[in-house]
Amino acid sequence: MADFANIIDQVQMKEHMQNALLTDKISHAYIISGENNSGKEYIARIFAKALQCEDRQEVGGYIEACNKCPSCIKAMSDSHPDIITITHEKPGSIGVDDIRLKLRDDVVIKPYESKHKIYIIPEGEKMTVAAQNALLKTLEEPPAYIVIIILTSNINAFLPTITSRCIVLPMKPAQDDSIMKYLMEECHVVDYKAMLCASFARGNVGKALELASNERFESLKNSTIELVGKLPHLEIHDMLERVRTILSPSEEEEKTSKKGIDDKNLEDFLDVLYFLFRDMLVYKATDNEEHLIFTDKIAYISSVTSKCSYQDIDKIIKIMETAKNRIKSNVNIELALELMLIGIKEYL
Repeated sequence: MADFANIIDQVQMKEHMQNALLTDKISHAYIISGENNSGKEYIARIFAKALQCEDRQEVGGYIEACNKCPSCIKAMSDSHPDIITITHEKPGSIGVDDIRLKLRDDVVIKPYESKHKIYIIPEGEKMTVAAQNALLKTLEEPPAYIVIIILTSNINAFLPTITSRCIVLPMKPAQDDSIMKYLMEECHVVDYKAMLCASFARGNVGKALELASNERFESLKNSTIELVGKLPHLEIHDMLERVRTILSPSEEEEKTSKKGIDDKNLEDFLDVLYFLFRDMLVYKATDNEEHLIFTDKIAYISSVTSKCSYQDIDKIIKIMETAKNRIKSNVNIELALELMLIGIKEYL
């Protein structure tokens, strides 16, 4: 089994970890930073497992964990006594007690059975200032055997004294072609859908995998494009009713949503609109469907581009950008969407 070989792109991060495994020069602390669902924890656990492996091997140009020794088997079942995940009681923050009890007071105990004692801290940006200061005391005088791996979606949340004592490994957006290849070869996703998921994911592998297996997204995509197709004939109240249906949360999500709109649906809705009109610009320029994302909607894209000018489509894209900025500025979401749809309708 090839773990590092299965990490999509992230060349610099893999090189750093491979060099550490090869030379046995392991830092006491790392920060892996990147978007949510980008694969930070997946990579951290591959690195941790390889560090603890009793029989590392070179496979396909990478130093890999053997995945057969007792240490690897425990790591894969999340039961390794020397790979510790720091959990926290409060959902919104990692408090000083979490760090003191589960890390600072624990590091004095030597590894039970391995060379290293590895602590993984997911959502590290949730550490309070007091928690970071508690962690800092360990980083200043770390026992030789500890390795701390902090995962974060916001590197700016840390005190400078924390980041200066850690090796910072930023996640880079994966290439669309790399994500497409993985989806098609490993997940058996058809080519046009793999292209769509890779485009929407914007380099986030986790998001691409989620979209590929998500029937909700397929339904949202089709409903959104259907709405655009009917816009010229819809009154304002009909537009809003259809948008509310598209953006409404699932029954499970509705329990936590206070505004009747699911943020994930809203993000995907706006992305579908953006990529749809981007496809129209591309098709208008090339009269070729080769580089389109929505290749399954070519008939509709062709019909719109035969009626709309470059300027019309460009104005529509600017209208959508204005709506996105309004939503980011906490303007009433329904009002922003209403103005956007009225503006799009004018040019269709």
